[in-house]
Amino acid sequence: RPRAPRAMAGGGSPAAWRVGDCRVTRLIEHESVGGSKFILPGVTREVAQSIPWLAPDFADEKGRLKMAIQMMVVDTPQGHRIAVDTCVGNDKKRELEAWHMRSGPFLDDLAAVGIDPASVTHVLCTHLHTDHIGWNTRLVEGRWVPTFPKARYLFAKKEYEYWAAGGLAGTGTADTESLQDSVQPIVDAGLADLVEMDHVLVDGGAAARVYLRPTPGHSPGHVSLVIDSRGERALITGDCVHHPVQMARLDLGSSADTDAAEAVRTREALLGDLAGTGALLFGTHFARPTC
Repeated sequence: RPRAPRAMAGGGSPAAWRVGDCRVTRLIEHESVGGSKFILPGVTREVAQSIPWLAPDFADEKGRLKMAIQMMVVDTPQGHRIAVDTCVGNDKKRELEAWHMRSGPFLDDLAAVGIDPASVTHVLCTHLHTDHIGWNTRLVEGRWVPTFPKARYLFAKKEYEYWAAGGLAGTGTADTESLQDSVQPIVDAGLADLVEMDHVLVDGGAAARVYLRPTPGHSPGHVSLVIDSRGERALITGDCVHHPVQMARLDLGSSADTDAAEAVRTREALLGDLAGTGALLFGTHFARPTC
């Protein structure tokens, strides 16, 4: 069973955890029960019910999966504030009804925990699917402007180049509109950094080292974020693991995977490396308690 520690803030939204001298804060934009067949087609209710430990945190008694769309914010002792995966966003035209033209209180939620968008030093998008880039920008007087105006936005170079060249998701679809409203304005503003998939964001020795781990398969340049501090480790997954069901069934992939076989190999390697270590695994789409 995946480890599910008690959240510092009581398990609600938001919540926060300590990883050595670092702090990880979770902000939930959207939660759902059921309706996940479009993204995890192999996870039937019968499959979910056959894994008893999924309930009640990650599935209900009927075998419907519980999932979330959420952003993690990592604060380091050196003063870095890293926002990881910026959810769906507001005012954006999207195919999925639940994501289309949202008007949620996400920025108010940030303010409620004392996170000023101007205080964010880095934004990391683990990959460039629409539900991980939305709050990169916000609509102001008819223009898409950076939500985090003082941050450097980090995109894996391989990931950016794939989608910029018209790459397709595993479903055979392109994501042109979301790139235009959530990525291109960042590039145009001069805030984008195209980095290697093993890029080091923070190299502060024992106090904090924060870096990327390549986790391809869901998309060609997919990365996860690793936090090492004072002998403790945490990893923020992105979509290399969509749901804890994939810990029990590594073979159950996402319909959006660009390379399903590589995605399985990535899960095998990642979970094999973390098993038995005491590391915290923060699932970008894991329902509460998130890790």
